[in-house]
Amino acid sequence: MADAGRQSFTDKASSALKPDSQKSMTEQMGDSMKGTADSIASTLQPQSEKSTTQQMGDSISSNSNENQAHKAKNALGMN
Repeated sequence: MADAGRQSFTDKASSALKPDSQKSMTEQMGDSMKGTADSIASTLQPQSEKSTTQQMGDSISSNSNENQAHKAKNALGMN
């Protein structure tokens, strides 16, 4: 079960399993917006406040705080 304000694991899985070629433009945009919002929520939520299942889900989807900080540093040329 995902933490409050986060995209559910079943939504993430169903979105990932359906090829983009079978999705409408609206569906693709919605998936992108949900993914971005979930990634931001993951970054803003301290690890200490995440449930064990949320921490596991974030590590699987590369949404852990450490991964997001690393990505941000790479984007800014700080690594």
